[in-house]
Amino acid sequence: MRKFFGRTAVAALAVSMASEALATEWNVSLWGKRRAFTEHVEKLAELVSQKTNGNFTLNISYGGLSKNRENLDGISIGAFEMAQFCAGYHRDKNPSITVLELPFLGVDSLEKERDISMALYKHPAAVKDLARWNATLLMPSPLPQYNLVGVGDAPKSLADFDGLTVRATGGIGAAMKSVGAVPTSMSATEVRQAIDSGVVKAVAFAPHAHMSFGVIESGNWWTTNLNPGTVNCPVVVNTDALNALSDEERDALLSSVDESLDHYIDNYNNKTMKAWGPALEERGIEQVTFTQEEIDAFREAAAAPAAAAWIEENGGRGLPAQELYDFVVEQINQGS
Repeated sequence: MRKFFGRTAVAALAVSMASEALATEWNVSLWGKRRAFTEHVEKLAELVSQKTNGNFTLNISYGGLSKNRENLDGISIGAFEMAQFCAGYHRDKNPSITVLELPFLGVDSLEKERDISMALYKHPAAVKDLARWNATLLMPSPLPQYNLVGVGDAPKSLADFDGLTVRATGGIGAAMKSVGAVPTSMSATEVRQAIDSGVVKAVAFAPHAHMSFGVIESGNWWTTNLNPGTVNCPVVVNTDALNALSDEERDALLSSVDESLDHYIDNYNNKTMKAWGPALEERGIEQVTFTQEEIDAFREAAAAPAAAAWIEENGGRGLPAQELYDFVVEQINQGS
């Protein structure tokens, strides 16, 4: 009996060691903390592990692997296998997808943001653009329209933005500049200190970020309807690592994207947005709403010039910029 059990134990150990040897682990570079913005990555990790019986795992790190502005660089050299970043952090490195950050595109839901992003991510120009960094676009992080939380006197009209220092990246920054504001780009993790120290007087964020990064703890006013645009923050994978996966592992990963995005959107719409209004009210934050005439004037001042400048700049660097812009506009119109 003793001999029998010994052989059984040895066999079990051998199976266990073989299983561990075959297991695949990916490191995933995020930043900040777990929040609405990262829920699709968390769900993806859960689904991939389930589908492979734990033989393929995504080890998620919040800031432990890289700074958020260096995540694409980390992907390019294989420092980790998956990462999230925002296009506006380094527009020159991923110009193709910055088209989605142009102001006043008219994307009015997370579902539409998801569909348009996924369509663009498959466009040959976008695929080629990110391939320069050995990166494959996996899925977006759909975000609602940005609005401002600020300190000091609340703006009563668009004219009150003249000279206002505001954290705003990409096309949102261009839009704010069109009404006289002074935009500055910084990562989300730097924002609380910047507004507390007076470096900026207002911050353009989606609601989850205003809460997650403490902006509403400092601010005393919020714009309800500027809605100049949003940012595009993809999740990418190292292409070599993706190609090295087994067929089963690759299928587990790719087949989980849609469900992960469904979970993300449901969580954002039904948890984050429901918490947003009460969070503002609890802190006595003044809600500033502009007239439709002012919003129309804002759109007229910002939209067309920003699009024309984007097309000229990126066309000059060899990107099919007009084609990409027309593609996005067509996708938006199809979803209307």
